[in-house]
Parts: sequence; C-alpha cells; structure tokens
Amino acid sequence: MPHSSSLDVERNADKMDLVLASNQGTPSTISVHSSDASSEASDASVEKEVELPKLEYALPSKNGTSSFTRWLNHVFFSVYRKTFTAIFFANLIAFIIIVARNDGRPYAPDVGSAASANLMVTLLFRQENFVNLVYEIAVACPHSAPLWLRAKLAKVFHYGGAHSGAGVAAVVWYIMYTACTTRDYIQSPSAAALGNLITSYILVSMFCLILAGAHPTFRRMYHDYFEALHRYSGWVALCTFWVHTIFAGNEYRMAESNSPVPLGRYLIGTPNFWTLCISTSCTILSWGRLRRHAVYPEVLSDHAIRLHFKYRDMPPFYGLKISTKPLLEWHAFATIPDDDGTGPKGFSVVVSNAGDWTNQAIKNPPTKLWVRGYPLHGLLYTSKLFKKIVVVATGSGIGPCLSLFYANATPRRIFWSTPAPETTYGEKIMKSVLTADPEAVIWNTRTQGRPDMLMIAYQLVVEAQAEAVFIISNPKLTQRVVFGMQTRGIPAYGAIFDS
Repeated sequence: MPHSSSLDVERNADKMDLVLASNQGTPSTISVHSSDASSEASDASVEKEVELPKLEYALPSKNGTSSFTRWLNHVFFSVYRKTFTAIFFANLIAFIIIVARNDGRPYAPDVGSAASANLMVTLLFRQENFVNLVYEIAVACPHSAPLWLRAKLAKVFHYGGAHSGAGVAAVVWYIMYTACTTRDYIQSPSAAALGNLITSYILVSMFCLILAGAHPTFRRMYHDYFEALHRYSGWVALCTFWVHTIFAGNEYRMAESNSPVPLGRYLIGTPNFWTLCISTSCTILSWGRLRRHAVYPEVLSDHAIRLHFKYRDMPPFYGLKISTKPLLEWHAFATIPDDDGTGPKGFSVVVSNAGDWTNQAIKNPPTKLWVRGYPLHGLLYTSKLFKKIVVVATGSGIGPCLSLFYANATPRRIFWSTPAPETTYGEKIMKSVLTADPEAVIWNTRTQGRPDMLMIAYQLVVEAQAEAVFIISNPKLTQRVVFGMQTRGIPAYGAIFDS
C-alpha cells in the first residue's frame, strides 16, 4: 500500500483542481514585484497590486487511471529506487555466476572482490569530483535533443540511489565473504586465516552499524548521531580493510599454490587491492581538503544571515559543506558568487533559521568556519538542459536559486513565496531576483496568506512556454508541486531528502 503522505499529495492535488476549476474566468489579483529598467530608480523594487489575466486554461487531467497508478509511476518507482534496483539485480547476476562457477561453493576471494567493488562504487558516489563528472556528462546533452531525453538526464541528482544500492550490496557480499572465511578457517586453520577471520567480523560489524544508522527514520530523528556513526564506523572499516587485505592475501596465496608468489606481487594482482586504493583515495581527497577560512557575516534579519567567503571565487551552480565542529557535524549550502559589478569577489551562502546550528549562526555570527571537500554540483545545475524553466522557491529556498540567476544560462520565470521578503532577506537579494526576472511573482505570505503554489506555477509554465519546473522548498511542498506537475506531463524537479 502507498505511504499515507504520498496519498495525501494525491488528495491535495485533487483539491487544487477543484479550486482552480471554480476560479475559471475569474480575474486573480496577486502581489507582483517589478523593476523598471528605464527609470532612474531602477535599483529599487516596487510592490504593486496587479490583476492577472483571466485564466484561459485549466490544469490538465492527471495521467494514470487511478491514484494508486500515479503513486506507483511518480513516487514509488522513482529514479532513486530504479537505480537501487538495477544495482541489486546486477549483483544478483554476479552472485549466480560466482556460485555456478564453483559448483555451489563460492570462492572467498571472488566474493571479497565483489564486496570491495561495491564499496568502491559507494564511495565514488560521495566523492565530489566524481559526482561533478557525472553531472557534466548528463548536462552536456544539447537542447536539440528530444525533451524526453533531457528530462530523464536531469534526474541525475538521484545518484544517491547508486550510493545506497552499492552500499547495501557491499554489506550483503561481505556477510557472505565472512561465512566463506569461517568455513575456510574451520577446514584449514592457520595464523593468516585467523587474522582474516577476525578482521572480517570487525568489518561486518562496522558495515551493519553504518547500514542501520543510514535508515531514513533514524537519520531524520537523530541526524547528528547518524553522521558520527557513518563517519567513524567508515573510518574504522577502511583501516581494518587494509589489515584484512594483507591477512587474506597471505592466506589465499598459500592455498592457491605450492610455490606461492611474494605477498606484494599477489596483492597487486588482485582486484581487491586496486578497488581499495580507489576507495581510500576518495576519503583522502575529501578530508585532505579540510581548511578553516575567515567568514564575513552579513545579518539580513533575525531569521536569516548571509555568510561571505573571500578565500576563492566560486563559479555558479556549486554547493559547499561548512562546519564549526568538523569531527561532529557538517552542513551543506548552495554557494552564490559575490559580484560588485566588476567581477567575482569570493562567494556567499544564505543561512536561515531552520535548526540549532543555523539559529546559533544567526544569533552569534561566526568569523571562521571549516570547509571540507571540493565544491559539488547540485540539482539546479541540471536546469541548463532546458530551453526555458520556471523556478519556484519558498523562504530561504531562494538562496540556492541566486547562483542560477547569476549564471543567467537559462531563461526563466520566478515565483517566490516568503514572509516579508525584503525585510527578511534584504534589498540585495530582492534586486538579484528582479534582475533575473523583472516580472517575478513575489508573494508575501505575511500579508497575502498562503498561495496556491501549483496553480501559479502552472500558469507561469504555460505563459512562458517553459519546459520544466524547479522547486526549492520544504519536503512536503516540494513533493506536492513535483507530483502535481509530473502527473500532468510537465518535467519537475525538487531536492531529495534523506537520500
């Protein structure tokens, strides 16, 4: 049965259809901010009540024959789950081959190679440079390609499915490997076999801890504990893996030949060694870039702050991890190139009050922060695949969008819903929004109440003849808008939470 929140999305979408149908032919009045480029006061934004044209179109009927089929197509069978499933079946095929090749008794080194290969894939899809390469390949598709192809490539941000799929497979393989080494030790006990067995059980324990801690429910409720468990169990596992590889190599080189080759030569001839080298490099590349940099805070309001960094310039479409306690917690933010009109001058991130860490950053602005890893592409980078888009944001969700506006790579319409936008986020951010779209729909929820996000977004899609919708908002609203658009055949994209 579908999850209740998913069915809520369907019911809410049905309600939106009824509201829109009842408003057909009725003029709608909303608050639109606009700027007049020909005016001497072009830098100032003007809020005025304007009457939208009568709606000459209704939301089209949703695809699918029922709520359940729509849930299956657009929620359950997500790209994330499809990627996870594809990796599962690829490993299942490898398992059948390994078992069949050895008459039902899998050879431990073969099983170990499968486990370490999956571990390598798991870490590659968390390594910034590799993920950026995946994004670059997907976004290289030209606009002349069919929309259906570009729409599918834009879902490259679901790469977390490869990370989790390979991670689960690695744990299953390693449980099987430990069973094989236990069998081999019972049959032929030796010092090397005992070392291999002990390190195998340590690795299985660490992998199971990581897997249990990564469950979405645990991750949401105890995020700091999840981070610590994931990080320290991973480090213990990686160090143990090297010791284990030496013990395993020593055991099986003796078992494979009466005249065994030297241990070093045996190791470099195994897939295990090289996949472990790549896995280790992924961790070193990320943590080897750990630096503490000066921060120049700009308090926007009691709800938001903008943190400026001057140690380097930052191209558009990148995100960065920052922290005050690098061994305990990390927070990812989209970066915005800082430009005073003469060219890039560092970059900044917008932080709004959304938890303990962000609340503390606003009340006591930091002057130094730790930065780790290489800047990472995110969801909005895939907007380059489309000829024209609609950008929907709520609250501080406008922050990640500012990088897209600065790049000015894709024509766009903007719909931003937030309480007291200029008071909360300042004149500079308002100016950036209006520069990107002089007719941006900026909805002040404090004075106008909550807007019908789906209706207004769809109206902008039709008026602008946009190819896709990108939304940066909270999980519930993101799911609702993405679902409402996709079930009507409009490509729509929002961030994945707890992936």
